[in-house]
Amino acid sequence: MLDKIIDIQSHTIDEAAFRTACRSKLDKEGVLVLSGFLTPHALTDLQREARESESKAYFCTQKHNVYLTDADPAFDADHPRNREVTSSKGCICDDDVAAHSPLRALYDSDRFRAFVKAITGEAELHPYADPLSSINIHYANRGQELGWHFDNSSFAITLLIEKPEAGSRFEYLKDMRDASRQKADDVETHSRLADLLDGRTEPDMLQMEPGTLVLFRGRNAIHRVSPNESDKTRMLAVLAYNAEPGISLSESARMTFYGRLS
Repeated sequence: MLDKIIDIQSHTIDEAAFRTACRSKLDKEGVLVLSGFLTPHALTDLQREARESESKAYFCTQKHNVYLTDADPAFDADHPRNREVTSSKGCICDDDVAAHSPLRALYDSDRFRAFVKAITGEAELHPYADPLSSINIHYANRGQELGWHFDNSSFAITLLIEKPEAGSRFEYLKDMRDASRQKADDVETHSRLADLLDGRTEPDMLQMEPGTLVLFRGRNAIHRVSPNESDKTRMLAVLAYNAEPGISLSESARMTFYGRLS
C-alpha cells in the first residue's frame, strides 16, 4: 500500500544511506524538503479528497503573538513579545479524514514512522489521544494566511496538496531563538523579532510543488505562510506525532483551531 502512495524509487525511505542524508540535511538546515514524495496517483486522490471535504472545514480568523501564548504584562502591546499577527484558515480534523484516505495509510504506516524516527532522532512516535489533532487538512482561500509564529512541537510534517497561483509563500528564519534557554526578557531575540515584523529583515523562502513532503523544525525557527493572492485554494495536510503516548491538544487549542472538542 505504501508503495502506491510514496515514490519509493526516488525516496528510498527504508535505506540507511537515504535516511542518513535526510537527517544530515535536517540537522544542518532545520528543514527537509522531499519534492515528488507522493506518487501522481496518490496526489490526485488527495486533491479530490481535499476538495470534496472542504465544505466540512472549520474556518476562523485569530489574532496571536509569535509565541502563541497570552500577552506578557511586563511589555507594551506593540512590543515584539506581545505584538499581534493574524492567522486565518480552514481546517479538517482527523475524525473527518476517511479510513481509506492515503493520508491515513501514510500516517499509520510503521515504515513511514520508522523513517521519521530515524531522521528526527525520536525514539517513539504516537498519535494524539484526542480524536481531532493527528491528521489535519488546512485550507487557505484568497487573503487567508498563517501569521508569524514559533511551533510548540519539536518538528512538523506537511504535505502540499494544492498550490495557489500567487502568494501563500512559506517564509522562515531559522535559529531565531533557542527555546530551551530563552528568558522572558530576551533582548536579543526581541530585537531580531522587531526587525522581522517591521520588514527590516528579509526571510528565507521554501519553494515547493504539490506532492512535496516537508519536515520542519519550527520551535526555534520563526515562520509564516503569506496571504493567498489568487482564487485557487491552498490545501496542505499536516501529520502530527508525539514523542509520548496519551497526549491531547488542549481543550482551548481545539476550540480555537477546530471549533469543537470532539
